[in-house]
Order: sequence, then C-alpha cells, then structure tokens
Amino acid sequence: MKPIVAIVGRPNVGKSTFFNRVSRSRKAIVDNFPGVTRDRIYADVRWKDAVFVIVDTGGFSSFDEGEFVDQVRYQVIQAIEESDAIVMILDGRDDLTPLDFDLIQLLRKADKPVFYVINKIDSPKQEMNISDFFRLGVDSFYPISAEHGYGVDTLLDDVVSVLPRGEPEASEEMIKLAVVGRPNVGKSSLVNQLLGQERVMVSEIPGTTRDAIDTVCRVDDTNYLLIDTAGIRRKGRVRKKLEKFSVVKALKSIDRCHIALIVLDAVEKVTDQDTTIAGYAFERGKGCIILFNKWDLVKKDVYTFQEYKDEVKHRFRFLSFAPILSVSALTGQRVDRIFKLAKDIYEQYSTRISTGTLNRALADIVTRFEPPRYRNRPLKLFYATQVSIRPPTFVCFVNYPEGIHFSYERYMINQFRESLGLDSTPIRLIFRKKNKK
Repeated sequence: MKPIVAIVGRPNVGKSTFFNRVSRSRKAIVDNFPGVTRDRIYADVRWKDAVFVIVDTGGFSSFDEGEFVDQVRYQVIQAIEESDAIVMILDGRDDLTPLDFDLIQLLRKADKPVFYVINKIDSPKQEMNISDFFRLGVDSFYPISAEHGYGVDTLLDDVVSVLPRGEPEASEEMIKLAVVGRPNVGKSSLVNQLLGQERVMVSEIPGTTRDAIDTVCRVDDTNYLLIDTAGIRRKGRVRKKLEKFSVVKALKSIDRCHIALIVLDAVEKVTDQDTTIAGYAFERGKGCIILFNKWDLVKKDVYTFQEYKDEVKHRFRFLSFAPILSVSALTGQRVDRIFKLAKDIYEQYSTRISTGTLNRALADIVTRFEPPRYRNRPLKLFYATQVSIRPPTFVCFVNYPEGIHFSYERYMINQFRESLGLDSTPIRLIFRKKNKK
C-alpha cells in the first residue's frame, strides 16, 4: 500500500491548488469561492524516489455555515484517520480564525506527523509577515505559494522523509466504471452502496457532487476503479461556471472509463436528458450498464419492470447491447450484481478475435444476405481484420466503402455479435477500400 497524505484546512485557503500542483493534475476544481471541494479526492504522487497518495478534502467549517457542513467534516475526519501524514494549510493573506484553532486541536489528537503550511506567500520578503501565526502554538511553519510553487519543494522533501516507504504497485489491470446520469438520480448513493461505506457525500439537493471522485476497490480477484461524477444537466440549465466545470469533468470521466453505469431514476421514468447522456457513452464507444435506480419506490402494480425495460429499449435503441438492471442504492437491492456484470462486459470489451474466425463469420454474413448494389455495381467484402480492442474494432476491406449503407452496417454488427459472442459490448466497423495490386 502507498502511504497517504491528507490536505486539510478551512475553506478557500488553497488546498485544491496545492493538490493540483503536487499531483501535477487538474483533478480538483479550483475557484475563488469557498466550499468548492466537498468530497475526498485522491491522486498518486511521485516525488523524487518516493511514491504516495495525496488526498484533497473539503473546507473545514463551523456547523452553521451551510447545507453540507456535517458531511464535509465527516469526510475531513475520515481523511485524517486514514492518512500517514497531514498537511494543514493556512491563508497567509488572511487573519487567523477560530476554525484554524479548532482544526489544530483536532490534529493534535490524531497523533500523526502534521506539516503546518502558510499558503499565498510568494517571496522571502513576505515571510516576515507570518509572526501572528505563532499564536496557534506551532513551533514551525512552511511558507509556500501553491499557485507559483514557492517553497513547495522543501515541504515535500520533509513530508516524504516521515512517510513509510511505499513501493510502486505492480501494474494490475483495472476495470474502470464511471457512474453517470442526471442530477439527483442516486449516483453517489450507488457508489457508497457498492463500496459499503460513505465514501462520497449524499444529499437530496441536486449538484452535491462537483468533482469526479475516484475510488479503487477489489471484489473477489478483480480491481475496479469507481468514478462518481457530477450530474449532467441540459446545456440550457448549466449557468454557473462551477457547474460547467463539473459537467466537463463528468464527460471526461466517460472518456477514461471502460464501462458507463448509466443511472436512471425509476420513479421519474426516462427523460430526454437520460437519452442524451446514454448517447455520450455510446459515441465514445464505451461498454454500458443501464440501471433503474430507486426501484424500491416504484409501484409495481402500476409500472412493471418489463414495461420500463421496453421503454428504455425504445429510447436507447443505439444501446441494444447494454444489459438492464433494476436496483436500489438505498436498500442494496441487486447492487451486488453490478460488479459481476461489469466483469463479463469487460471481457467482451477486451476480446481479440483471430483473423480466421473473423473472416469465417464475415463469409457467413455475406452468404446470408449480400450487400445491396452500389451505383448498379456489386459490392464485394473481401476480408476483415481486428485493429483494436475496447471496443472491438474491425476493418472490413471492400471495393466501394462509400457504398455500404448504414442499415447493412447495422446488420453486420448484429451478426458479428451473434457469431462472435459479443452480445454485451459495442462493436465498431471501419470500411476501407482494398488497394489494387
């Protein structure tokens, strides 16, 4: 296991800026507005010959300062408990507050190495202005600028010196699952249910999750990366800059996943926005599982699973390969089936087909139903080869690639699914002109 370093502090002191600099990423959303980060966000860090995990946390606030304060405090405390060292960040351009004193008292009880950092110090000259911070009862501070990098190297040298030595983990295959959907359909509740702990914040207020939250877990003999994402709203409803960042991160999470868990609200039925989100996953060639969440709240005498399934198949015709499952993130109903289903899809998603098997399937496809003529000339499919996986992608060589009608392409994909055992994964076909000898 890699050692863990937690970043803590009150809101808007620069925790996420420091996190992004050290992790050399932009995983944490940064804005001049307190309370942007709410959940714990993790990233791997390599500093010289040391490796560790850094954790960004929400701003430590008083109990009467907002809707999510209790949950943010819980996430901060969880990060402190699991860490091997802690970096507490203070604002070098602001006066001390009672929250700074409260947090220091909490850290002293943790009995772990704590590095007290005064951020927003850009030069040695500004270090002369930190004398007031000694009222906190701390012997030494690290003046830094997370934005410009001043003093960060010295801090990291001292942090890694107290960490247990973390060996680089072997590069194990990991199935990446992105949990996507509209706001307030239960994505974070589903992640917590899958993990068996309150890993991400849950609220009935849409937009609680802002960052894409990554969590690694192991089920049986398989590693999974779970990515909880912000709710994807319609473009017309995304007004605030923060919401736009969150939606962009959600779409990027689809880009880096293998399988999208598309969460629908079974109580509200299917919406146009659900179809749009499913389309994002399809266009990016991702494996998909469609989840009817809140199934425990559906009145079965009014709306049956088969009726719901038929509606989804009609609205998501382009996702005919995606399994459909009714679940309840609240009660855990059928949630345990998701990992097994994802593993089966991933195996198909990563399948390589031998050239011989592929071309026997192609010959059978053409024999059953020849392609229509193009400009009164016969279309000839000569042979096919697989060029990539995730998703399985086949190049078919033909005399007139532009003559392949989309309906015949769809026929070929359906036949390949049936003959090659690829019924639960997207398939891509590319048509190329055969070069003349």
